[in-house]
Amino acid sequence: MSKEQIVVGAIAGAFGVKGEVRLKSFCATPEDIALYAPLKGDNGVEYTLKITRAIKGGFAARLSGVRFKDEADALRGVKLSAARDLLPSLPDDEYYHADLIGLEVLDTGGKLLGKVAAVLNHGAGDILELRGPALKGSVLLPFTREAVPTVDLAAGRVIADPPEGLLD
Repeated sequence: MSKEQIVVGAIAGAFGVKGEVRLKSFCATPEDIALYAPLKGDNGVEYTLKITRAIKGGFAARLSGVRFKDEADALRGVKLSAARDLLPSLPDDEYYHADLIGLEVLDTGGKLLGKVAAVLNHGAGDILELRGPALKGSVLLPFTREAVPTVDLAAGRVIADPPEGLLD
């Protein structure tokens, strides 16, 4: 099994008083999070997972080793990761966020702009957060085909054609 982990969900706190947790799934098909168990928490603990029902904003779920409300509450904010090799392969034009972070970003002339520091999504589409010595702070680049025509994972780089004025 791969040691590389991909974040697939997070615990939002307790649900009820019998040790269930509120679970937010980051999977394309939210209930698929249960297929990738055991999940590793960013607290270093490995959990088996059983979804008990859908609730507003996610799922109610049982995690191994969590029996009481106070234990579930203590897990609020813990991110859950699955082994990379358990996740499905993606089509050519789709990427796991973890694959993009750290890639060099070059402009269409080959000039280094910086590196991908994060992939953000606030509802209107993905945005690449770029950081680099030539940039004044972080730059947010829309992750669209127009602004990012090429992603070359094998070469470890992204070719960007940023909108005018973005890097000024």
